[in-house]
Amino acid sequence: MSKRRAIISYDKLTIEQKKQILRDFPDGYINHLTSIKTPTGEVLDALVWETDEVIYLVKINKIKPKAKPAAEEDDFEDDFDKPDDLKDDELDDDDDDDDDFADDEPSDEDDED
Repeated sequence: MSKRRAIISYDKLTIEQKKQILRDFPDGYINHLTSIKTPTGEVLDALVWETDEVIYLVKINKIKPKAKPAAEEDDFEDDFDKPDDLKDDELDDDDDDDDDFADDEPSDEDDED
């Protein structure tokens, strides 16, 4: 006698069925998903899950992450606050700080042996 076959959405499974899927796929079911193309052209991700009585094709709804809009360069600079006591031209003259780190880095002359 062959098993009954059923198609069901993951959202429509009972709590007990969801718990059983977790027990049957302890490392997760993401690697066990199958892509199925419907007659309307839609592609579904589904999990073939077999119980004692039924072979289920469980439709899984993958949540696609929403793309964040790319920040424009002008917007990026506005995210940082400038100290109130400094003007824009004073910020550009602060190149002397780069010399503080020069002693910590090995120079090319040290590598010559």
